[in-house]
Amino acid sequence: MILGWIDQACESGARLVPACDVLGITPRTIARWRKSGGRPDGRHGPKTEPQNKLNKRERKHLLDVANSPRFRDKSPKQIVPLLADQGVYIGSESTMYRVLRDHGQQSHRGRAKAPSSTRPREHCATGPNQVWSWDITYLKSPVRGEFFYLYLILDVWSRKIVGASVHRREEGLLAADLFRRVHTAENIEAHDMLCVHADNGGPMKGATLKATFDALGITPTYSRPKVSNDNPYSESIFRTVKYRPEFPAKPFESIAAAKRWVNTFVVWYNTKHLHSSIGFTTPNDRHQGKAPLVLLKRQRVYEQARKRNPSRWARHTRKWEAPKEVLLNSSTETRQRWAA
Repeated sequence: MILGWIDQACESGARLVPACDVLGITPRTIARWRKSGGRPDGRHGPKTEPQNKLNKRERKHLLDVANSPRFRDKSPKQIVPLLADQGVYIGSESTMYRVLRDHGQQSHRGRAKAPSSTRPREHCATGPNQVWSWDITYLKSPVRGEFFYLYLILDVWSRKIVGASVHRREEGLLAADLFRRVHTAENIEAHDMLCVHADNGGPMKGATLKATFDALGITPTYSRPKVSNDNPYSESIFRTVKYRPEFPAKPFESIAAAKRWVNTFVVWYNTKHLHSSIGFTTPNDRHQGKAPLVLLKRQRVYEQARKRNPSRWARHTRKWEAPKEVLLNSSTETRQRWAA
């Protein structure tokens, strides 16, 4: 019967895909039915529902939490650790995604395309202030063709923004001044062997900044010429900056407005943002050594939830952990070793 409807619709000028959408099936299903000679689908699916399935009340509570003012602009990957920090467990990330999808609320709302990067040189960080990444990006000004410049230094291990400033021009002297201030604020000694990675821009390789690095005991490293993806952590943080919902669609009215926005962003990113690459903890907690306690608390929440309702877990609970080592431009050999 369904094949007859589809054939009739196509003969009347309808396209196959919209016709299938109306019936709630896919074109691949139609092709399979036709290949089988029109016989009905022999699949019956499971005969019984899973015993650990969420009931209607639990599903409604999960939806209410996900759509609450606090969480409605966050993904389940952000909601779950925030609830765990409060000692609350209502379902796993996959369960939350599944319920949202069943109610038509699972969709991508970002503006960014998938990132890509290459890593020709390897740097390994096992703690804060070992490997930094820095770069400069443009911020639109009210004058067409003129820009403000955001200088930003990121700790690769903790993902903390250790330094940021906005200026009217790109200049090695301004970068050197920022590094001196951040070096003092982080209380770094010359013997700490700090490595700073950057691209091949003029301010990055200028004599002024090189002299500053020599005086501070910093080892500079650089990306390959014309390959921006050799510095992926800086590219990633700039992507986060410019795809924040609060990032103005219009140019900044003044450099003071740009500085205010950047300062607000740095506070949010360092103290509020749960970073997926460091166990969904904040960069500040990671940088200050507080992250292990946060992760341990979440682990205990999950273990207690499993004891209350063990049928919800087929095996073990989620492991709340963060990487002990972070690589910048890891080699093929290292990636293969980690995969093994």
